[in-house]
Amino acid sequence: MSKGRPDKDERPAQPLPSKRTREPRAATSQTRATKKTRHSSSVTRHAHASELLRILRTTYPDAHCELDHDGPFQLLIATILSAQCTDVRVNLVTPALFQKYPDPKSMAAARQEDLEDLVRSTGFFRNKAKNIRAAAQALVDHYGGEVPRELEPLTHLPGVGRKTANVVLGNAYGIESGIVVDTHVARLSQRLGLTKQKDPVKIEKDLIKLIPQNAWTLWSHLLIWHGRRRCMARNPDCPNCELQSLCPSAIKSGKL
Repeated sequence: MSKGRPDKDERPAQPLPSKRTREPRAATSQTRATKKTRHSSSVTRHAHASELLRILRTTYPDAHCELDHDGPFQLLIATILSAQCTDVRVNLVTPALFQKYPDPKSMAAARQEDLEDLVRSTGFFRNKAKNIRAAAQALVDHYGGEVPRELEPLTHLPGVGRKTANVVLGNAYGIESGIVVDTHVARLSQRLGLTKQKDPVKIEKDLIKLIPQNAWTLWSHLLIWHGRRRCMARNPDCPNCELQSLCPSAIKSGKL
């Protein structure tokens, strides 16, 4: 056998460069870059939401709940009636309703047919009459005729979901329990680039990450007011909109 250089196949196997030593570094670098991008995006979205809140506050300094009410009970009933109905229509119905049934005890004792006649014009009147009567009865039976100040017991009342509970807590008690997501809030939150979600609960989760808690109730009022007065569903007034420079939908549509 020749004593020269060994054949390639006879040479001692050289350890291959370990990929494992390099992969964690690359992964760590990539992870840091991803976190940095997410952090930057989060900061940008918070700044975007803050500027929207500032402008809307200036534009609608008197924004408030447009359901006429005197106290938590009236607001609870009015909000139940507002489902699939305008606030204007509800406000036409509730004066006679509350004159005849001013408290939970009297409404719980009302005849179903009488309630139906009073709330007929709000739509779905049979179900609504049933719900407000049952809710009033529950208040009498379980809460001493008082409207609860907590989210969970409120959502256990007939006809009351998270949106209605947030309306009552925020406007009747000043408790910032969440953000009311109605059709206006959902539509504008999507148009303004604050969420890509369509489900109200998921939209609310996105919004509470961006809006300061002390402005949760106000934020809903501001979007509702803007949705009714400027950013309508079918024909939004983009050219005159106070938020046009911050609205991705307006910029994309080319209406400016």
